[in-house]
Amino acid sequence: MTEHLSPLDATFLELEQADPTAHMHIGAALVFDPLPEGGAPSLARVAEHLDRRLDALPRYRKRLSDPRTGGLRWPSWEPDPEFDVRHHLHRAALPAPGGDDELLEWLGDYWSHRLDRLRPLWDAVLVEGLSDGRWALCTKTHHCLVDGIGSLDAGYVLLDPSPEPVDPAAWLPPAVPASDGQGGLPHTVLAAARAGAGLALHPDRMVDVLRRSRALAELLVRDEVIAAPGSSLNRPIGSERRFEVVRVPLARLKEIKSALGGTVNDVALAAVSGGLRRLLIERGEEPPRQGLRAMVPVNIRQAGEKLALGNRITSLFVHLPVAIGDSFQRYQATLEEAESLKHGTQALGGETLLEITAAAPPLVHAVLARSLFASRLFNVTVTNVPGPQLPLYAFGSRLREVFPLVPIAAEHALGIAILSYDGNVVFGINADRDTLPDIQVLADGIEDSLDTMLDLAGTAVSLVARMPT
Repeated sequence: MTEHLSPLDATFLELEQADPTAHMHIGAALVFDPLPEGGAPSLARVAEHLDRRLDALPRYRKRLSDPRTGGLRWPSWEPDPEFDVRHHLHRAALPAPGGDDELLEWLGDYWSHRLDRLRPLWDAVLVEGLSDGRWALCTKTHHCLVDGIGSLDAGYVLLDPSPEPVDPAAWLPPAVPASDGQGGLPHTVLAAARAGAGLALHPDRMVDVLRRSRALAELLVRDEVIAAPGSSLNRPIGSERRFEVVRVPLARLKEIKSALGGTVNDVALAAVSGGLRRLLIERGEEPPRQGLRAMVPVNIRQAGEKLALGNRITSLFVHLPVAIGDSFQRYQATLEEAESLKHGTQALGGETLLEITAAAPPLVHAVLARSLFASRLFNVTVTNVPGPQLPLYAFGSRLREVFPLVPIAAEHALGIAILSYDGNVVFGINADRDTLPDIQVLADGIEDSLDTMLDLAGTAVSLVARMPT
């Protein structure tokens, strides 16, 4: 059964084709304790483990029928007759002392290189030489293969919920069946015809069409007509990357949101705003009054779509209040932005815009797709993926932390991925090496912003405790 890429999947291939500086792979660095017997597993042992468990992820054994898009039909996934997991698994060793500096430098280089489109679009490296006997499994997977939530689901297949190995089928929902294969232009025409017939037979559906039209119009006025502000974050970039992380206990973010209101996501966005404000000021730039505009991917998977892979996302465009110097006021502005989005139609407008773009034939789609990731639309990507809040294992080693990667498009120097796992949160900062040599200023700004909000939360709790009852 033929399994075609969806138009949204193909978008990430088209972004790479349009500009050699865009690398459209997502990724993660999974850092483990030493094995029970010490050290790291052998490369052969990891290969055997991956090969056995990839049965639950059959697309990881498939390659593109055509390494490029732009024909009359979308490429499809086809079995790779020469598939060998050893082609996708490599080994590396960090220089001494194997600390954060060495690992982050290695990751920046690893994530600077594109995947080979003639093979299945994923890669993994067993990294040894981490301090204290730790080891890591570092990955990159093309965004056309899977989105952030989908990659998290795939992670469950490769990991265990206990030190003893567990059959993935015993603790995972069954995979969703593959698509019906009606991809490409014929599928688009058929879908449009069905939609038109449905409207004719059910006039009440026109209400939904009008609602979507209004939502799309509001989105275009807000985020297309009114362009994102100019910034040094939106310049031509190179192909090499820097990577940095900020770590924080999840309990601290929860303490802030409990005292000041909002959600953990609001706290994270406010912290990013504080970090970006510091970066701009250090560069001698006036933070734009309307704020920097962030593209925030939103998962729209249904509960039954576990392990279905592909992309099931839309985007919100969130204004980060970088012009506000006071931390409390900046947090309040973040809450107001979140509230307006919650009661607005932007999510519906974004989904409608993606659907309209998807209706274009492949030859035209590339032009439209690139416009969805243009620098006039947004300044920076910020994604927040809630991970499992229980420890996971591989070969009996406990997974201690995960560093997440979100890709950056052309003329976007920065992407920030936020991932929670087992009581901790990591901000993974992916940046163009040339445009963001001051990446540490941003990381320190995010960390200090969180510390300031935590102080504010403590003050708020103290004031409430002293209030008369």
